[in-house]
Amino acid sequence: MTDRNKPDSLLDTIFAVSRFGLMLIGIIGISVELFRDNGWLKQLIGKAFSSPSALLLIPLVIGALYVLDKIISNAAGTASKKGDIPLYIMMAIGAFFLFRLVTTGSF
Repeated sequence: MTDRNKPDSLLDTIFAVSRFGLMLIGIIGISVELFRDNGWLKQLIGKAFSSPSALLLIPLVIGALYVLDKIISNAAGTASKKGDIPLYIMMAIGAFFLFRLVTTGSF
């Protein structure tokens, strides 16, 4: 019988905090890029309403996101590593913004 209340090692804790930090930096970086003047959100809305054909793509994008969610989510309650994919993507985005912050001094 294993002890489930055993604390994590120091190395596991450091890795968990660094994963959380990279994820948080990624969320902050995306938020800054979305909401700045002439940011991603303003450009996306401008392009979406520029033509009727672009408006038709909105339901297709929503459907693709729904299908992607179904692919990533766990099937029938079984544990899967596919659920970690969004975490790793956000960590990669966080690493990008951290690199940009260190090299340029801003997001």
